[in-house]
Amino acid sequence: MHPLHHPLFIQYIINFNEEKDYFECHEVGEEYWKAIAPKDKMHPLTGWIQLAVGMYHWRRSNYPGALRSFIRAKVKLAAGGIWVEGFDHEKLIRILSDSIEAVTERKPFSVQKIPIVSEELKQAVESYHSAHPLTQQDPYYLMHKHRLRDRTSIISLREQKKKAEPLN
Repeated sequence: MHPLHHPLFIQYIINFNEEKDYFECHEVGEEYWKAIAPKDKMHPLTGWIQLAVGMYHWRRSNYPGALRSFIRAKVKLAAGGIWVEGFDHEKLIRILSDSIEAVTERKPFSVQKIPIVSEELKQAVESYHSAHPLTQQDPYYLMHKHRLRDRTSIISLREQKKKAEPLN
């Protein structure tokens, strides 16, 4: 299977292009990255994650955070290769360049779509989409998801790690 046809990446595309849920893009992208290239912060998949993080920050008017994320994403995705196959690479890089310019000029958020050109990838997205219908989410929740989500499990895991750390 082509790495961009992995169910987690297909979910990333749907979250990005259809749901505009950039926080969830980060979550599924990170899960995929940890499964295939943990700790490799220069892996192209981290570029996709940073693209979504940039969009999330931009929508929240966090221009410095968006700018950093877009610049890092562009560096990693500009190289091309297998991790951008199936997309209009030139248009993808133009989207990143335009987004960098827009956040630098403090322009309002503008929705972007990842430009898919591969029919096979489009079919994989459509097939996944058919099996997993979209859920309409509150725009306020999408904008502030990192603060509004249930963090009980995250807090619990942090507490367990603290207890497991040796005292110095």
